[in-house]
Amino acid sequence: MSYYPTPEGKDPHLWQVARRRASFRYSALTYLIVNAFLWILWALTSRNNYSGIPWPVWPTLGWGIGLAFQYFGAYGSPAGKDPAEAEYEKLQRQRDAGTKG
Repeated sequence: MSYYPTPEGKDPHLWQVARRRASFRYSALTYLIVNAFLWILWALTSRNNYSGIPWPVWPTLGWGIGLAFQYFGAYGSPAGKDPAEAEYEKLQRQRDAGTKG
């Protein structure tokens, strides 16, 4: 469900896909900037007392997992199709191929 109305004259499905992809690009840029800042902060404050795993690893990994899910939601399925719809079409093609041969 989208809280943003589709502009007049635009395909609602394509508009939703475009919004998801634009949102992902914005999130990816934010991820890069914030994580670069965290790693620089760590590098500047941990001189001579470094031991173990650097603490910026945890926000980078955690946020990165969330960003990966957002990527697959925006680009993973063909043209933003519902995975169930794509699977149904695949099964239909397999059934049709079986009845022809």
